[in-house]
Amino acid sequence: MEEVYRFLKECGTYYLSTMDGNQPRVRPFGTIDLYRGQLTIQTGRKKDVAQQMLTNPNVEICAFNGTRWLRLAAKAVEVPGQEAQEHMLDAYPNLRAMYAPGDGNTMILALTQVSATFSSFTEPSRTVTF
Repeated sequence: MEEVYRFLKECGTYYLSTMDGNQPRVRPFGTIDLYRGQLTIQTGRKKDVAQQMLTNPNVEICAFNGTRWLRLAAKAVEVPGQEAQEHMLDAYPNLRAMYAPGDGNTMILALTQVSATFSSFTEPSRTVTF
């Protein structure tokens, strides 16, 4: 989990895929945090992406750091409570202009049942699960 966290943090931007009915939707994301032993992401509850994950929690993430890439499949499960929101917003203070703990919109999701594959053109692929 730590290796996946470091890789996504280093990339800065990664691409999150959700399902909207039978149509995949992909968008850039940038939040990644470790909270109480879970890899977490953040979004606004009012956004389509949040509703898509609540309807179908299966997500995929793809990130590239210039030489290696990561493909991650997981279930996104909402983390209740303001403490997780505070933790994420402490890690990304620039988001406080749009979000606040307990505002009814800030949503933290844990990535569970993760299968993450690191790949490159010069090394064999390697998969980690957690």
